[in-house]
Amino acid sequence: MLPTERRDYIFRYVHEKQVAAINDLARLMSVSHMTIRRDVEELEKEGKITRVSGGVRLSEALRQELTYQDKAQLHHGRKMALGRYAARCVEDGLVVYLDAGTTTFEIARCLAANFNLTVITNDFSISQYLMDKPQISLFHVGGEVDKRNYSTVGICAAAFLKSLNIDVAFISSSSWDLRHGVSTPYEGKAIVKQAVLSVARRNILISDSSKYGKYGKYKIFPLADLQEIITDSLLPDEDRSAIRDRSIKLHIVDV
Repeated sequence: MLPTERRDYIFRYVHEKQVAAINDLARLMSVSHMTIRRDVEELEKEGKITRVSGGVRLSEALRQELTYQDKAQLHHGRKMALGRYAARCVEDGLVVYLDAGTTTFEIARCLAANFNLTVITNDFSISQYLMDKPQISLFHVGGEVDKRNYSTVGICAAAFLKSLNIDVAFISSSSWDLRHGVSTPYEGKAIVKQAVLSVARRNILISDSSKYGKYGKYKIFPLADLQEIITDSLLPDEDRSAIRDRSIKLHIVDV
């Protein structure tokens, strides 16, 4: 395995487990502890992970997201549960926005099976899935193509969204908490999410608890700007209470 492949593996593994022991990483890849420590040192320089005693954990500062393919493999059961729950917030005839993401893809699967809707999305995977569903009127948001995340971003995408009236918007995020709000490492994503928030009658953040406590370079909006949040039951009780204290409706989904 090449050094770049090892580092990609370590980054994906820590994303899934949140923490990882040096011993476990060395065993999984059949390499020496010194090799793992060199890889970890490089990843830490890039701001992707943080060294702790005997291992590593995911850095709170999110400098780079995983690719779409890698995200799709993480916490799939949680995402399916969140998607099923989110579909209960929808009814026939609405205009629904699905933000780019692997969790919102699960919402799309549920909506296509149960509703007649207009769906707007900037996610190519969602568009492709809904393309042959006759009961769904489908709009794809144009703009700059983010090949890493299979989506469109930037000012052109934001301008199109600002021309619409959206009943319910499901907004995704790889990093969110009370201190930093909803954030992202990429400016083009921030512009799109801000545009959605400005035109949606009902806005809902949907993101699993593994992304709570992370923050990216660009602050999109504070959590207080949201009406609702859907997340899973692994979110700690103290964080649930703090969010509800901000008068945000918090939906907890058992996983």
